Amino acid sequence: MKILLVCSAGMSTSLVESKMKKLLKKREIEGKVQALDSGSAKSILEKWDIIMLGPQVSFMESEFKEITNKPVVIIPPQFYAMAKSEEILEIAIKKLGGK
Repeated sequence: MKILLVCSAGMSTSLVESKMKKLLKKREIEGKVQALDSGSAKSILEKWDIIMLGPQVSFMESEFKEITNKPVVIIPPQFYAMAKSEEILEIAIKKLGGK
């Protein structure tokens, strides 16, 4: 499972990225998580299984959906603000059909 986290500068998602990487390892789920700014992310969307947008770039949802057929979801603000990696990972797993 490859999860791309997208925010405006690629930095505010770094805590979420770090916690999600640890969670994948703890749960023995083979996967990759990376945080990028929206501009950099657009050029590599097809390399990822799911694109998760931080709340601050939620306005870009339709733009991302137009340029990829990969699932694009907005991370709920209450999970993002508290870096609730388990809840965010569960959203990704559910969206990907329980992989």
